[in-house]
Amino acid sequence: MSERGALRARLDLLAREVAKFGAVGGLGLVVNMTVSNLLWRTTDIPVVRAGLLATVVAILFNYVGFRYWTYRDRDKSGRTRELTLFLLFSGVGAVIETGVLYTATYGFGWDSPAQSNVFKILGIGIATLFRFWSYRTWVFRALPAKEAVLSAEGFLKQGRAEQASGVASRPVRR
Repeated sequence: MSERGALRARLDLLAREVAKFGAVGGLGLVVNMTVSNLLWRTTDIPVVRAGLLATVVAILFNYVGFRYWTYRDRDKSGRTRELTLFLLFSGVGAVIETGVLYTATYGFGWDSPAQSNVFKILGIGIATLFRFWSYRTWVFRALPAKEAVLSAEGFLKQGRAEQASGVASRPVRR
């Protein structure tokens, strides 16, 4: 495959990954905003605390979507590690997201329902950039490239064939 063709294939894969990440994230946004607005309108929980609770609900929803759809073809061998890293990076994203809402609410006094929704969405947008990078880099790690696996399998088969025919190098006795 030419260099240009390989680049195009990688960009196509990245575009599909971004689309799937966006679809799960979009549904997570709906979950997050629905829970936030329900809590803001039906409880006495402060704006930022209710926003953080909604983020936690959305994080759990998103994990299921990412693991079983967006990144279903990725390494599944270390689920404890994966979940730990997912929660760690999601926590950092929640701090980013909630920090924007906190700054708007308590720093500037922008706490009307419309303002809270705008800054909640802005925080989610900023945190999403961090989450996409961290999830694909650290949490849902890619399996080895198919070509590398086939090359390794070919190398192993060649070694077995050499051993079977007695061609493999033998240690020299002195």
